Amino acid sequence: MLAVAHVLGWLLASFALSYLLPIAGSLLAGDGLASRFLLAAAVSAAVGLALAALTARGRRELRPRDGFMLITLGWLLLSTAAAVPLLLAVPGLSFSGAFFEAMSGLTTTGSTVLSGLDALPPSLNLWRHTLHWLGGLGIIVMALAVLPLLGVGGMQLYKGQAPGAVKDERLAPRITETAKQLWVVYTLITAAGILALRICRMSWLDAICHAFSAVGLGGFSTHDRSIAWFNSAAIEAVLMALMLIAALNFARHIVALRRLSLGTYRQDPEAKGIFAMLAISVLGIATLLSAHGVYPDFLVALRHAAFNVISQATTSGLTSQDYQQWPVFAPWWMLFLSCLVCSTGSTGGGIKMFRTLLLARQAGREMQLLIHPAAVAPLRIGGRPVPEGVAASVLAFIFVYFMTVALLTFAMLLTGMSFADAAAAVVASINNTAHGFGAPGAVHNFHSLGTAQIWICTAAMLLGRLEVFSVIVLFRPAYWRR
Repeated sequence: MLAVAHVLGWLLASFALSYLLPIAGSLLAGDGLASRFLLAAAVSAAVGLALAALTARGRRELRPRDGFMLITLGWLLLSTAAAVPLLLAVPGLSFSGAFFEAMSGLTTTGSTVLSGLDALPPSLNLWRHTLHWLGGLGIIVMALAVLPLLGVGGMQLYKGQAPGAVKDERLAPRITETAKQLWVVYTLITAAGILALRICRMSWLDAICHAFSAVGLGGFSTHDRSIAWFNSAAIEAVLMALMLIAALNFARHIVALRRLSLGTYRQDPEAKGIFAMLAISVLGIATLLSAHGVYPDFLVALRHAAFNVISQATTSGLTSQDYQQWPVFAPWWMLFLSCLVCSTGSTGGGIKMFRTLLLARQAGREMQLLIHPAAVAPLRIGGRPVPEGVAASVLAFIFVYFMTVALLTFAMLLTGMSFADAAAAVVASINNTAHGFGAPGAVHNFHSLGTAQIWICTAAMLLGRLEVFSVIVLFRPAYWRR
């Protein structure tokens, strides 16, 4: 425990550096919040250094089991620190609301309890989006470098047991080297996105904030109307490209840059599944919108269907239309897609495409064995066999995932929320995608939720981001036995 606390202390102290960007933004914009961000940075650094110093005697090399506690407590600790500037700068904001907003940012969910985003001080908007960017990078490092060592759903399926980029194309012999490469690629993609959005006539603030949101697959925006405020097909095209890139395995991006070739994407079964599902869904919903006369012609319907389907499916949550006013099939189908579409090792949430493909192959295999009991039918993905134990572990994850959704939905029902709104809020939160509900539609935020509902959604965001198992294992007595 002391060793974990020691690492958490240094993590919190290092987090103080993240305040530099909003401090610079405040000084440039002259919004008067620089001193409050400086205070938050000082508190974060002081508490972190004190915690590291007090636990120095317990310093040792961490064991894999320590990772569960480190990841869970780390996300909780950083969310608490990230909430401090919001408490200092937003009048009347409760701790529940500030913690929700910070957790939503760091888990790249994008749901918000704030209204009047257009009038929010620039540095505060920049801080919210910085949380998306930092959270997205942390998610990738966790998925590619940490979770495989812990044996909880994610990239260990690639590295240890199943086919994929990381097993045969190891990124680096050390986690630190892997993290450095990820940081470089992640930064390059973000910088390219900022420049592209600026060329599309976004302001520098909007370009930086929305690039951070898109690359982190988070749904925060600087405007209450989200992307609808810009009404620009060019901006939507850039954001769609960024969201698609961010929804793919970042290990593939590193390999592609090393080889200067797109061949690695053609070998990725997840990428094929993602693009196939998105293409069918975009065309299907565009056809549905045209058939119902929602838009004057098919091309307009295709534009709006493409952006909103890609945004929701990749768990970004940026919106260009009030899709709650579309035929009821569309918003629910997009929420369903958010469970499946994102790749392992991306900044997205949900079950992930790898698990979806694996269970689909397993279902087909079981049906084949029913017809031909003596057949030899190895489970394959991408042309390579998958060991028997992998399917069982994924099935266990899916069971726990849906049981968590069911229990949290019942918890929301206890607060008096309708079933449709409760289920949508929980599924969106656990998939880490912003989802609007209520009278104002898709651009509606969560500010109308009660305190209990806010904490339920906050718990769902954390559970979804940390792959469920990483959190609930801490509540098993066996974990605490030596």
